Amino acid sequence: MFEDRKDAGRKVAALLGAYAGAPETVVLGIPRGGVVVAAEVARELRLPLDIVLAAKVGAPGNPEFAVGALTADGELLANPQAGFSPEQLDGLAADARAKIARQLQSLRGELPTAEIKGRTAIVVDDGLATGLTALAAIRYLRRQGAARIVLAVPVAARDSADRLSGEADELVSADTPQDFFAVGQFYSHFGQTDDSEVRGLLQRAAHAPPNGPAPP
Repeated sequence: MFEDRKDAGRKVAALLGAYAGAPETVVLGIPRGGVVVAAEVARELRLPLDIVLAAKVGAPGNPEFAVGALTADGELLANPQAGFSPEQLDGLAADARAKIARQLQSLRGELPTAEIKGRTAIVVDDGLATGLTALAAIRYLRRQGAARIVLAVPVAARDSADRLSGEADELVSADTPQDFFAVGQFYSHFGQTDDSEVRGLLQRAAHAPPNGPAPP
């Protein structure tokens, strides 16, 4: 059980000691909650922080069920278990497209985008349920030329961890419990994260000295 996302980030960072201060390495949080975890990972490991956008495409009438995931370059990843045709999925993705467009401006603003090509990307989320958005993020980073991708999460459903371990070069999870119903069940405090919090974390990390800890 994690106290909150910051506590989870510190516990994930403890498993990633080999990457502390590593050159050509960047920590990328999946907004929004994953960025809070990622900020602690980046701070503990003395690495730069950025975001990787992957938006869930929700099912009609059940938006929490992911039928697909969209990335910043417009690639749409289908959930094969959902049974939607490519044309149907494309029509359902309108909200995800709008969300990514808004987040690109709202979260990063004028901050520069981290260079990915040829670098190690440590992708962080606050947990893996279906893992669809994390999978979309991994494949996006492959298209951007990442040399190595590490997926790091506090907690993961076992089947999702097994599936994504074949997509990432390394998967690190502090816990892969047998009984997994939702990510939030493993946190004492799992409140919503808003854009202003994510923006503040990115801004503080951007002003941290090279290979030094982010300001508190």
